Amino acid sequence: MGKKRDESSSLPDLSSHLDSSCGPDLASEPDSSCEPDLASNRDSSGEPDLASHPVLSRMAGEHRRLSQGPPYLARSIDWPTFRRAELPDCSDEDLRVEALARDETIPSSWYVRPEFHEADEASILAASWQFAGAVQDLANPGEFVRVRVAGQPVIIVRGNDGEIHAFYDVCRHRGGPLSVKPGSRCMLQCRYHGWTYRMDGQLRGVPDFDYVELFDKKDFSLIPVEVGTWQGLVFVRLRDGEPTLGEWLAGIAERIAPWTLTAKKRAHKESYEIACNWKVYVDNYLEGYHLPLVHPELSKLLDYRRYVTEVGEWSSLQHSPFSGEDHPYADPNAPDEEGRAFYYFVFPNFMLNILPGRLQTNRVVPLGPDRCRVEFEYFYDDLDSAASAGRVKDDVRSSDDVQQEDIEICEDVQQRLASHVYDRGRFSVKRESGVHHFHSRLRRSYAKLPE
Repeated sequence: MGKKRDESSSLPDLSSHLDSSCGPDLASEPDSSCEPDLASNRDSSGEPDLASHPVLSRMAGEHRRLSQGPPYLARSIDWPTFRRAELPDCSDEDLRVEALARDETIPSSWYVRPEFHEADEASILAASWQFAGAVQDLANPGEFVRVRVAGQPVIIVRGNDGEIHAFYDVCRHRGGPLSVKPGSRCMLQCRYHGWTYRMDGQLRGVPDFDYVELFDKKDFSLIPVEVGTWQGLVFVRLRDGEPTLGEWLAGIAERIAPWTLTAKKRAHKESYEIACNWKVYVDNYLEGYHLPLVHPELSKLLDYRRYVTEVGEWSSLQHSPFSGEDHPYADPNAPDEEGRAFYYFVFPNFMLNILPGRLQTNRVVPLGPDRCRVEFEYFYDDLDSAASAGRVKDDVRSSDDVQQEDIEICEDVQQRLASHVYDRGRFSVKRESGVHHFHSRLRRSYAKLPE
């Protein structure tokens, strides 16, 4: 059975990491004690002489390649390479995308075989934009958030230059975790051995490295990660490629107008660990076909007869008016307007549930071939009125009721996908175009793997 995590345990309390008071300006003072003693190993130009040290030369080149690979880590990291021949059911026939009315669902092996867990992380999640938090968590220099993306630790910081930067949360010394060292100009510091980095990732302080030969700090900068913001939300991507962040989220802001998401304030976080493959959970999110049987109360709230799914290049939208006038999501700014609910899915694992005055984000995180975690964040226009606390409490309770119903059916489906009698099925043209869109994008992603 899925396990619910309360907000206090699901994500870190960022307030304990922030210090606006800072301290001495460390960036303006050189740290000569940390400079390596290379006097006996420099050439006539003053640079380290690596010619007579082929092993050290190779190491230095590799470190420089990682920290300076343009424009991001994407072209520098040697990601695991998966070949289609190594994955079950990845022939040209399996990967062919057909029209919805003629297509089959993806093979059951894609949900249950362990080979797909690492392939999904390296080939799909790492190459896709991933939700990482809210800009409100990075309001001031030195504020930071941590997130795991495709199994990799990432730290996102507001730099002294006012810009948002993202790096692998991995010290270049021996892999220690990073934190912000407060000061009038904050620095990143390894919590293991104290190596310090400027907020742009450049290595600055290296304690007790005086006698290390042929060591150049510029070769050991933090590994950068691509980062961008949209409507007050922060996204990162580990591997370079298409689409841009704007292309990935194209059309959403225009469709929900005049609503905007930028000014919404977070009120609550929740997460659920579920005994199913992440793709099972996404499939379930992407159709309203199951509403009458699995969610009878929610089905009463939404007008199921007018429940519509639209698909785009990278996203799909499910939307429905509310049934009747007596519902908790009336827009106080437009009381005469028919209530609206927008449920956006953006490939491969991000959801935006947009209702009057509210935003709920979902990120589905693979934990293994048959486990995932779904992270919820609740944002509101109003957190100051007397009614706001009760509204948040009611929303969280209602959402939890729906999640418990989803968890039960998703875990049951996961078990049956492993049955010897099931391989693949068909789509309802009327109700499952969103699932078909997701499966088509998965097929296109696997088709990019070398044979």
